[in-house]
Amino acid sequence: MQKKVYDVDIIGGGPAGMFAAFYAGLHDLKTQLIEALPQLGGQVGALYPEKAIWDVAAAPGITGKELVQRLQKQLQLVDVNYLLNAPVTNVQKCPDGTFKVTTAQGVSFARAVVIALGNGAFSPRKLALPGADQLEGHQLNYFVTHKADYAGKTVAVLGGGDSAVDMALMLAPVAEQVYLVHRRAEFRALPKMFDQLEASSVSLVTPYLPKNISQVGDQVSLGLKRMHGDGNRQLTVDRVLVNYGFTANHDALDEWELQFATDRHLIKVDSEMTTSVPGVYAIGDGVTYPGKQPLISTAFGEGPVAIASLAKKMYPHKRMATHSSSMHLGD
Repeated sequence: MQKKVYDVDIIGGGPAGMFAAFYAGLHDLKTQLIEALPQLGGQVGALYPEKAIWDVAAAPGITGKELVQRLQKQLQLVDVNYLLNAPVTNVQKCPDGTFKVTTAQGVSFARAVVIALGNGAFSPRKLALPGADQLEGHQLNYFVTHKADYAGKTVAVLGGGDSAVDMALMLAPVAEQVYLVHRRAEFRALPKMFDQLEASSVSLVTPYLPKNISQVGDQVSLGLKRMHGDGNRQLTVDRVLVNYGFTANHDALDEWELQFATDRHLIKVDSEMTTSVPGVYAIGDGVTYPGKQPLISTAFGEGPVAIASLAKKMYPHKRMATHSSSMHLGD
């Protein structure tokens, strides 16, 4: 059976990778966007859904969630394959010049690779209780992939930051009951979000810390210990959502077979976003070059540079649109 080979595998589904994938699809390149998390958005979507972003042109103060939603809408205009929940464990150069990209979801092949990993590969901080691992993916999750899965359910959301509050508010209209469990009486979320929380149907369970978790039939029994005082509490819910933040693995690239020229753990690239490995490009916060500014707006410019460069090498006789007015998308 002949293997499928993409023109480009883009590793990293944050804003930089999403826009690079759109630009690649815009030029009819066979494109695959690979993301370690179960949904697109990367660090911006996972950590800062309500944080205002000020460096995106013509969208002053746009939130991380809004930015990701707009990028997803833009991606729907082109043909791009998505590979989610797929941390990349290795990238190898094959004898035929293609790249073999190994992920938790399997293997794919591409003629070129664009690395858009930002500050590293992110993974959620796990609930460190006995039995939590056995419930993961069933009654216990770290993301909401489909809001409809929680319709009519009782849900406990664990955490106190923007993402946890946003998660609770998102589920409140569809769930039977949402509990927000936090070990402090105060929340780290923005005041605007806390005002929305107080006006919602979400039940605040503070200050409590989860001490044990177990499965009871189709439900979950969650034991809570009151902080700085006596008293325990037990919640029986259908689902538990954990939002304790994320950890970044800055050494992920060191495990690949490819070796890149770096400066202070950042990948060195030239004016075409080319790394020291021919056929591999890099964009976003994880790269360095003279004058580099670690901004989202900068990364949005780097993606088209990398895509145009690799496309010209693959298809030297193909005419590429060089101005937005000549692209005629949607005409």
